[in-house]
Amino acid sequence: METFVTIAVFDYTHQIEILKHRLDQEGFQYFFENEIMSSFAPMYSTALGGIKLKVHPNDFEKIKLILQEMKYDNNLRIV
Repeated sequence: METFVTIAVFDYTHQIEILKHRLDQEGFQYFFENEIMSSFAPMYSTALGGIKLKVHPNDFEKIKLILQEMKYDNNLRIV
């Protein structure tokens, strides 16, 4: 997991739920750093640097496209 890179940072756990399902559906390797701490103590999210989406470098470009798609698609807007 030390080779995984940060591709996006979120403030709240509700912002990542749809994205998690999409990444699971596509079979990508990923994890969210600080997700658990932010879920039971949301005020610490900023202090921890947010919820960081870490992805395998081989999947970086594909996931970047998914993030852009979800950001601009009116029905699946994350942020």
